[in-house]
Amino acid sequence: MNSKLDKNYHSLLNGLKEKIRQARVKAALTVNEQLLALYWEIGRTISEQEKSEGWGAKIVETLARDLKAEFADMKGLSARNLRYMRDFAGAYPSLLILQQPVAKIKSKKSKISDSAILQQPVAKLPWGHNCVLLDKLKTQEERFFYAAKAIENGW
Repeated sequence: MNSKLDKNYHSLLNGLKEKIRQARVKAALTVNEQLLALYWEIGRTISEQEKSEGWGAKIVETLARDLKAEFADMKGLSARNLRYMRDFAGAYPSLLILQQPVAKIKSKKSKISDSAILQQPVAKLPWGHNCVLLDKLKTQEERFFYAAKAIENGW
């Protein structure tokens, strides 16, 4: 009788462990997606500001200083990283560019939200991986290809 309880308990425990692992992965992916959407928005804003004020305005450096002062506990607000954000937004000029082709089809009544960025492989990679893709690859097609391969092969 005791071994049956032990077997049931171990089955229950293993099932709960797996659910916890899956929830952790989903939570990490959600955080990553939200950061990428935020970084894209910051990059787009910087790019627009630079276009209106000109490159010599030192926007990136000033923003980095002021954002770090306001969000001292947050990493990733260095001038270098802000430039990556700008480049990220430039590499993918529309949030919709990161949406899967089949999901781009919409009726006139429906409205695709900004969360469409989360559909492409680049949105499933950590920020550092996206920075490497921006540094090493020139075209969007190459970045999409290697992002998909990185996810597929666990790189």
